[in-house]
Amino acid sequence: MTRTLTDVLVAVALLLVAAAATAAVRGRDPVRQALVLSFLGLSLALLFTFLQAPDVALSQLAVGSVVTPLMILLTVRKVRRRPGDGGPPEEGAGDGRRGAGRDAGRDGRPPR
Repeated sequence: MTRTLTDVLVAVALLLVAAAATAAVRGRDPVRQALVLSFLGLSLALLFTFLQAPDVALSQLAVGSVVTPLMILLTVRKVRRRPGDGGPPEEGAGDGRRGAGRDAGRDGRPPR
């Protein structure tokens, strides 16, 4: 009886892992992908628990469900540009080369 229940739980966990992995790959928004990745880590931790690997499950729970999605969310927040913050710098501006403006030559030197 317990063997059958374990098999059912493993099958359900595998289906959750497959669905979460597919949703993470198909998503386009990085924030949504990070949230789905967190759910994927949780479902993998459940699968490892059902397969009697509690040490791997705890590692997966910590890293795959919390740390990695948090790092992705913080990176997306840092990279995203907000309206009005100036956008990317102009070409040649602030790169330390003299004469690297609009009328500079191909090598960055001012024209003669």
